[in-house]
Amino acid sequence: MRRLLAALGLFWTFPFLAWADHHGKAEDKSIFDGKTLAGWHVNKGEEKWWKVADGAIEGGSLTEHVPHNTFCVSDKSYKDFELNVKFKITPVKGGINSGVQIRSQRIANHHEMIGYQADAAKNYWGKIYDESRRRKVISRVLDPEALAKAVKPEGWNHYRILCKGPRIRMWFNDVACADYTEKDAGIPLEGYIGLQVHGGGTLTVRFKEITLKELSPSKAGQQKAEE
Repeated sequence: MRRLLAALGLFWTFPFLAWADHHGKAEDKSIFDGKTLAGWHVNKGEEKWWKVADGAIEGGSLTEHVPHNTFCVSDKSYKDFELNVKFKITPVKGGINSGVQIRSQRIANHHEMIGYQADAAKNYWGKIYDESRRRKVISRVLDPEALAKAVKPEGWNHYRILCKGPRIRMWFNDVACADYTEKDAGIPLEGYIGLQVHGGGTLTVRFKEITLKELSPSKAGQQKAEE
């Protein structure tokens, strides 16, 4: 009888433990609904550069010169997370460059953001650029040959970005490309996600299938677009 009761106890316990384990795990969540910019914002006066089309957030223009960097920014701030995003750059002429800001902030009364950027452009694929702060590439490409083979200059590319504590790791089309640990304790390890169209060219950049898995709590508050 004791063996039977013990067996029954295990029978009921295992499903509970399995449920508890699954329930406690962070899950990938879409932070773009594919139809609207709900959960995102742009600076006032820059709405002309951003829209949703064919299931993607589209920035820039195929007919007009983009005069300066412009960003579509998440309303929510994130700390430790895994971010996945697909993007496609369609160049026309001039400076052709884009990127994904992470752990970044808006600069007050300015079009720029400050913080880490997963860069996206010729000679910058797979690199972390420190936007508006150190203003330079701060990571090295782990395997330049493998990365070069993985890049689709005018096709859909995929960034996987893992931020945990001071360490940032990135994969470009499933190729490990960056592994950077921040040494400056004064640099914040939390901030907003920003989709960038770099100024100086005529181009569009489309972003889709944007998912994020939180690995630690982040700010619940929302940031308003700058005036």
